[in-house]
Amino acid sequence: MASSSLNGPAAADGRSEFRNKKPKPENRDESELLTVPDGWKEPAFSKEDNPRGLLEESSFATLFPKYREAYLKECWPLVQKALNEHHINATLDLIEGSMTVCTTKKTFDPYIIIRARDLIKLLARSVSFEQAVRILQDDVACDIIKIGSLVRNKERFVKRRQRLIGPKGSTLKALELLTNCYIMVQGNTVSVIGPFSGLKEVRKVVLDTMKNIHPIYNIKTLMIKRELAKDSELRSQSWERFLPQFKHKNVNKRKEPKKKTVKKEYTPFPPPQPESQIDKELASGEYFLKASQKKRQKMEAIKAKQAEALSKRQEERNKAFIPPKEKPVVKPKEASTENKIDVAAIKEKVKKAKNKKLGALSAEEVKLKMEADEKKKKKKK
Repeated sequence: MASSSLNGPAAADGRSEFRNKKPKPENRDESELLTVPDGWKEPAFSKEDNPRGLLEESSFATLFPKYREAYLKECWPLVQKALNEHHINATLDLIEGSMTVCTTKKTFDPYIIIRARDLIKLLARSVSFEQAVRILQDDVACDIIKIGSLVRNKERFVKRRQRLIGPKGSTLKALELLTNCYIMVQGNTVSVIGPFSGLKEVRKVVLDTMKNIHPIYNIKTLMIKRELAKDSELRSQSWERFLPQFKHKNVNKRKEPKKKTVKKEYTPFPPPQPESQIDKELASGEYFLKASQKKRQKMEAIKAKQAEALSKRQEERNKAFIPPKEKPVVKPKEASTENKIDVAAIKEKVKKAKNKKLGALSAEEVKLKMEADEKKKKKKK
């Protein structure tokens, strides 16, 4: 007993020391701990992880538009086959226009029902089965972005949606290549399938486009980020110095008025008081005239105005009788000596032509013909 009592406190001290000893942290960079190693994948969820299955049955249903009915009829056997591999039941109700997925007793993955719900949602939003079935993979996610309520004006909404697609779908294709996502623009929604990082970027681009920010700016930023991600040294650094910063230019398209009102300079003093009618009469001296004299002045002023108007009217009437100015007569220029025509020579030519018969040969031509005939005769002899 004594030996055990002696060894007791020593053993207790050893245990306390062991507890107080903490594992020393390894000297690692924070960047290494934050980054996921290349090629690492999360292990797949198997039946061994949940051998007892699920306690309750879960189900989800979604409606689909009438124009998708024919396509869903064709591809529904493929949908059922893909979901049966994960022990999920799928039913298509053509009367109500709905699709339903629910778990079974054999279902072991608790999250697969959420992926099945996303699958039927994507099929309802005009995504093809080949692309929608990828959502059942662990490293693939989806996002359905609602853009219908972001722009009130319908014409403006259509223009911005078309801007997102681009000419012949070039903008959408560029986004797909940069984010490794499949993007489907249909009606008032944008369906996206791909990795989580890509979904975040696509959502930002779509919302910015509907806020009247052109997608080419975001595409340019994504291209720079893609190149920077390749450099291992820059991973832990801030990329703001490399990224372009675009200034927003709000161009005012309002037409300027023809008559611009120029504001007067501010003065603390009030404007001078305008002169009253009595002040004007006092200045001109009319105030001191009699009523008869004022009347006479008014009549004289009226007569002067009438005489002026009459003279103007008379001038306008007389304008019709004023003859127009004639243009000065241009004298014919004398014929130059170089261009003078020899009349005598022309007369002689006319006489010769009259003497000749129509188609007859000239005298010189006749002589030449005679000589030629004589030469031929001599040669024959």
